[in-house]
Amino acid sequence: MTKTIGILTSGGDCAGLNAVIRAVVHRAAHYGWTVLGIRDGTMGLLDRPMRYETLDVTKVDGTVMRLGGTILGTTNKGNPFAFPMPDRSTKDRSDEIIEAVRELKLDAVIGIGGDGSFAILRRLATQGGFNLVGIPKTIDNDIGLTEVAVGFDTAVSVATEALDRLQPTAASHARVMVLEVMGRDAGHIALHAGIAGGADVILLPEIPYDLDVVAKKILDLRAGGRNSALIIVSEAVRTLEGKMVKVEHHGGARRYGGIGQYLGEAISQATGAETRVTVLGHVQRGSPPSAQDRLVATAFGVHAVDLVADGKFDRMVAWSNRRVVDVPIADAIARYQAVDLESDLVKTARALGICLGDR
Repeated sequence: MTKTIGILTSGGDCAGLNAVIRAVVHRAAHYGWTVLGIRDGTMGLLDRPMRYETLDVTKVDGTVMRLGGTILGTTNKGNPFAFPMPDRSTKDRSDEIIEAVRELKLDAVIGIGGDGSFAILRRLATQGGFNLVGIPKTIDNDIGLTEVAVGFDTAVSVATEALDRLQPTAASHARVMVLEVMGRDAGHIALHAGIAGGADVILLPEIPYDLDVVAKKILDLRAGGRNSALIIVSEAVRTLEGKMVKVEHHGGARRYGGIGQYLGEAISQATGAETRVTVLGHVQRGSPPSAQDRLVATAFGVHAVDLVADGKFDRMVAWSNRRVVDVPIADAIARYQAVDLESDLVKTARALGICLGDR
């Protein structure tokens, strides 16, 4: 039976999204189905006329897979259940999206997103009675029930390369280099890149730190003959007073940013070391996808289409024990995945003598 699938990317962009789209289109072609690419997440379904395009294998060749970002566009604004209006009020526009799904005669919607996007899409699907399959993507890697999400490996690779580049300049100038990375409320990027990039100190939001402990690590390195140090810190790490460091952006949105500079100054005062701070920011999102992200994204896209073929909906594709599986979306978004303090990677960092800021 011929089907029409809608696919959209939602939330922040990351590397590997185009590899997912490519895989979905190619697998759908195997079944003889049509794929409609929705522009800019749910915004493409809110606008009139609706913004979408028919995707076929000629539009998503191997070149697309290599590109960062998303060819469909995405947005992390405009919750349809509380959509911001010009007069600063909010309006429930969910019915407009549901009507768009019906008008396009979509047999299923494949949403590529994080926990926030899944919560909105699942609510829309439940209210509108349409079929939904989710594919996890987030550089933060904090979605539950999957060992990895699309985009995480590339973000770690970028952060690791940054440490590789900072190390020689730190040694050349006898400096302490502080690298601030993304991750929202989870420290997965900092932990993975810190170990892979040879950091001396890794600070995570899951582990409260003591500045005296960090300072002692740097002073011990100096006493041992080292003239430099590398520190990687996740953006959600708090100040010594327990405050979150955030920056206000256009429209009043407040997002993490600035803990690196705060720590750089505090460490300089505590140790007398010359410090420099680098904030990677969106550089972690914009890179071409790593080989691992391309593989995971492709496997996820194929499995998502197969779920549609099997009539299995309200499911999220996941990676577990080197296999592609699927789990209930509700269970995945209910189990936030922060860094497990008893995990092998945390134990590895400690075994290597990396300072995690605690006593």
